[in-house]
Amino acid sequence: MSDDAADDPEAADSESAPAGWTVWNDEPGGRRILAYRPDVFNEGNFHAAYLPTVFVWNGSRANRPGSSQIRTETWHAVLRLEPDVEGPVEEFDTREAAVVGGNELARRFADGEVEYRDLYQVPPEAYLDKLDELTGREAGENGAQGGPGDE
Repeated sequence: MSDDAADDPEAADSESAPAGWTVWNDEPGGRRILAYRPDVFNEGNFHAAYLPTVFVWNGSRANRPGSSQIRTETWHAVLRLEPDVEGPVEEFDTREAAVVGGNELARRFADGEVEYRDLYQVPPEAYLDKLDELTGREAGENGAQGGPGDE
């Protein structure tokens, strides 16, 4: 990290990952992928598909085959719990802003501020209970403010 980045919190945010997260991929000027606790979400404990990730990229969000390969002017930061389970999607004008926003989304997730249980129709309880443990929630707790658990 450069000296300028050490003095500028936003620059530091853009170069490193929040606590518990690993920079999995960082293409200069392209996509960036953060992975949450790959030491836990691996084939030994949970199927690797359950690895929570934050994707930063400027691909099309259209729901058509191959559309994600089309580059747009809008950058996105997206939390995914599984390939087909998507959490918050945030939009940004630049890659730099999207990287900072992606790090903030990752931090909110790790701090238990993202309502991930609400993303499932049929929740995988063992997986969600582990996320609760890692993000400082009581098992089955819905939200950082101690909302009602799953009934």
